[in-house]
Amino acid sequence: MKAIWRKSWFLWLVYTLAAILVSLQRLGLAPNADGYTAYENYRIFRNAFFHLMAGQNPYASFPAEQWDLFKYSPAFALLMAPFAALPDWVGLPLWNLLNALLLLAAVFHMPVLTEKQRIFMAWWILPELVVSMQNSQSNGLTAALMLWVFIALENSKPTAAAGWTIAGAFLKIFGIFSALLAWFYPKKIRFTFALLIWGLALILLPILFTGPDQLWQVYRWWWELLINDHASSVGLSVQGWLQTWFGWVPSKIGVTLTGLLLLLVSVFTARRNSQNALLTLASLLIWVVIFNHKAESPTFVIAMCGVAIWYLTSARKPWETALLVVTFILVSLSPTDIFPRAWREQIVQPFVLKAVPCIAVWVLLTLRLWRSRDVEIVERLRG
Repeated sequence: MKAIWRKSWFLWLVYTLAAILVSLQRLGLAPNADGYTAYENYRIFRNAFFHLMAGQNPYASFPAEQWDLFKYSPAFALLMAPFAALPDWVGLPLWNLLNALLLLAAVFHMPVLTEKQRIFMAWWILPELVVSMQNSQSNGLTAALMLWVFIALENSKPTAAAGWTIAGAFLKIFGIFSALLAWFYPKKIRFTFALLIWGLALILLPILFTGPDQLWQVYRWWWELLINDHASSVGLSVQGWLQTWFGWVPSKIGVTLTGLLLLLVSVFTARRNSQNALLTLASLLIWVVIFNHKAESPTFVIAMCGVAIWYLTSARKPWETALLVVTFILVSLSPTDIFPRAWREQIVQPFVLKAVPCIAVWVLLTLRLWRSRDVEIVERLRG
């Protein structure tokens, strides 16, 4: 008899309860001294719809309403309409359920992986998903959309894959790099055409409510925000690692472009098959986090999806298992009370230890993709 924790229905139950309980816990907390709630990110998303509809700059500061800036696309603000119509005690649980269940559905539909591997992956990413939901973030949704791109391509559905890609890009800009997965599959022209159509549709969707002049102004405001946002701070990223470990402060754009170049080389030199497409997906899931100079703890549910795929497709040698354990300790456990507060404040946080094992795994994935071409060349010579 299969243990209950290995049953898919039990994971559906756990993910559902996790989303609801986290939401209720955040809703139950009193506002802080400044009047801000414990689920401000959700309120920022929700308020963006009202600001867009009122002809205001949704990317401006609204300190009387929310603690931070809205940084997503105008289409995202518009598509928050169903949540904007609901009171927070209904909308927040539904928002977290959307993030949790769409991600779990994607994991359970993952091709190439076995049922046992999907179960492992679902449990593996749950702690970081909870962290994301505690912050009412969109990272579960972001990870899910990237997984669905791969699923659609594996099922020979390039139009759907293009739709998932554009949806991810309009949620978080780095999501557009999911398009790289199409390199490993046929029907690239259809995928590219669908990508353009989906992209144009989401770019112009808000025009139905704002008019062309106002929408153009909204995109200008968004661009200004992105430019200014890039110039500030570093987070749990390669950029942060280089600064805290080596005292090196390279250009943020330079670090990102270097990471992008390494990613592109690994993709375009790899053998075109499902296995390498899956490895590329894992690489992308980690890349969008560690090369985001403002990466925060809640974003690591995305990276942990990539770590799971890396391990499940590895030879699982002792050192690989050891790295997996270290990753779990530093990523999922280090921010908790399991680590003494002094350790967290003096070691874990200052030295961005949450990012370090993910950086190591990404390097290993990049090397595996590079070596796949060497294997192909050897096989051809032997043939």
